[in-house]
Amino acid sequence: MTYTVLQQAAETRRSVYALNKNLPLPAAEVAEMVKHAVLHTPSSFNSQSTRVVVLFGAEHEKLWQFAEDALRAIVPAENFEPTKQKLDMFKAAAGSVLFFEDQNVVKGLQERFPSYADNFPIWAEHADAMHQYAVWTTLAAAGIGANLQHYNPLIDNAVAQEWSVPANWTLRAQMVFGGIDAPAGEKTFDPLEGRLKVFGL
Repeated sequence: MTYTVLQQAAETRRSVYALNKNLPLPAAEVAEMVKHAVLHTPSSFNSQSTRVVVLFGAEHEKLWQFAEDALRAIVPAENFEPTKQKLDMFKAAAGSVLFFEDQNVVKGLQERFPSYADNFPIWAEHADAMHQYAVWTTLAAAGIGANLQHYNPLIDNAVAQEWSVPANWTLRAQMVFGGIDAPAGEKTFDPLEGRLKVFGL
């Protein structure tokens, strides 16, 4: 493997919203891809605090119905149609990956290493983000579109009850994935000057 393979995968990974239920791979293979990412993504102190739930088909649709129900309770009816259209777009995809952080692991590290106690929650978020990126990039390399959403904490209770999520797992993000109906739009980039500094060359 060369580094250009990773660079190409990074460029391929985009936020794709026009998704369908027609995956280019069997669902079981997609689940194995997520499993590989969970196993091999690094974490501070090798804490392995990230937890993941993968939903396909009707289970995935159920998630976005929970989001719709939660939002109907707080969004005025006359303003709800754009919200419903967005949620229907997510529901039309093939599945969702839910990312959590196990707070018991974080607290355990804080107790074992009190000098770093304030940092462990931050480092846990770093690990969670790396898991999200690893899964997202792997999906993109397989020709599967995805986008990342954050409907927590609105859906936390419904998710925990429906899929028996332990109370110590804190929901952090929801990744919607599926076959690609339309590619991502053009991406713009801020100049690297001011974003990157290199010394010693």
